[in-house]
Amino acid sequence: MTVFPRTETLLVEAKAAVLQITINRPDALNALNHQVLTELTAVFSAAAAALEVRAIVLQGAGEKAFVAGADVKQMSAMTPAQSLEFARLGQGLTMLMAALPQPIIAKVQGFALGGGCELAMACDLVVASTRAKFGQPEVGLGLIAGFGGTQRLVRRVGLTLGLDILCAGRNLSGEEAAAAGLVARVVPPEELDGEVNKVLKGILRAAPHAVAESKRLARQAYDMTLAAGLSAEATAFAACFSGAEAREGMQAFVEKRSASFAT
Repeated sequence: MTVFPRTETLLVEAKAAVLQITINRPDALNALNHQVLTELTAVFSAAAAALEVRAIVLQGAGEKAFVAGADVKQMSAMTPAQSLEFARLGQGLTMLMAALPQPIIAKVQGFALGGGCELAMACDLVVASTRAKFGQPEVGLGLIAGFGGTQRLVRRVGLTLGLDILCAGRNLSGEEAAAAGLVARVVPPEELDGEVNKVLKGILRAAPHAVAESKRLARQAYDMTLAAGLSAEATAFAACFSGAEAREGMQAFVEKRSASFAT
């Protein structure tokens, strides 16, 4: 069983193959400072090698915010050199999250602004409340998105809407974010926990290696030509046939029973 690093700004709980990470700064609307980013990096790094963890849920403490942004108070005292290191830290975290074998679900109950929107976009699936708000308001501070927002947002929602959000400060409701492709599922606040559990059940019923390979190939699709992506997919598809998961899954289908996949 993996022992996760002790943290001061996060609540970390591993239970029944699910790792739940809560950013626990509700008084600051869970704003991302250097310590939060460093501790998130340490926990996600440990999760990468945690074979017992099949899925990860990332959330913010309290009802108001997933993450309302980066910690502006801390940023206001930074030098340009320190701001570069801060941006690299945030970008490194989001790249680490994308590379993890386990799917990461962002549970967004309120504000996901600035660094919070960037953190949500680094997750594989976003499940949001109808009260959620997504946006990149950095230009109002004389800044730009620094944790990947200028790159991931336009890939998710397209150039036109992306520029509206990045340059004109447009915020998206949970429903608008779902319509734009930023959010996978949106539900009323009282149904958010149940909807996240539905996603988890789907992941946990599936074959772990097949899920990890699906995530890897889908993530790589952004950076590959279609021909290269199809070639990589065919190679991985064939490799799956040599594994126990495929034997169990197909045999269970033939025998009309539920598959049982080892972790």
